[in-house]
Amino acid sequence: MINTKPISIEDLWESTPTSNRPFDPELLSNLPHLARCYLEQAIAPGTMLASAVRLWMHGEIKLGQKWHSFKGEEVIDWNRGMIWRATTWMNGLPVLGCDRVVDGVGEAKWKMLGLFPVMQASGADITRSCVGRVQAESVWLPSVLCNPDIIWTELSASQVQATFTALGEPAKITLTVSNQGVLEQIKVDRWGSLEGEAFHYGDFGGIAEDSGTFDGYTIPTRLRIGWLFGSEQFES
Repeated sequence: MINTKPISIEDLWESTPTSNRPFDPELLSNLPHLARCYLEQAIAPGTMLASAVRLWMHGEIKLGQKWHSFKGEEVIDWNRGMIWRATTWMNGLPVLGCDRVVDGVGEAKWKMLGLFPVMQASGADITRSCVGRVQAESVWLPSVLCNPDIIWTELSASQVQATFTALGEPAKITLTVSNQGVLEQIKVDRWGSLEGEAFHYGDFGGIAEDSGTFDGYTIPTRLRIGWLFGSEQFES
């Protein structure tokens, strides 16, 4: 019998290779000024260039028309995908959620008490949407933005764009960065469907409201992120 049990978040984390390549700012000499400022601020010299990150988080998530507090955990493996699992509460009952894309297969689901489906979706469109989420969350793994195959374009005195392919999908990420290299905003074109619309590319992004340093990496620790970034609907 074939074992079809999906890989766990623990297994994904344990499968990531250990890096032995340190960050050297000199390798960024050909990048636009703003890209260099961002990466030099985000990664301390000598820090090993990781291909994966494990995060714990809490905040608020909008399900339907209401906001709910949540706690979550996520592993991003740049070569294989990501798994995000979270717990929120509706009418006093726990609802367990999971977004995942691993080895080219994506899924999104929420279950009341971990048993009764509230929402579940899979297929090619969901996979592409989950890949877009991984690409946006590269700001939590800035080491991957040091890859030489990334094309950087400086759009203005405060915005720089990274163009590349990750997990088989094209990505175009626009970063808004301060003069000191501090990340302020991120925007990507992400595949998705809002309120029953046909799947299409839409603006997805957010505002980095605070940051912290962990093992040589400075990453956002308070992020307000979602669809319709840059519009009045995002602010609501």
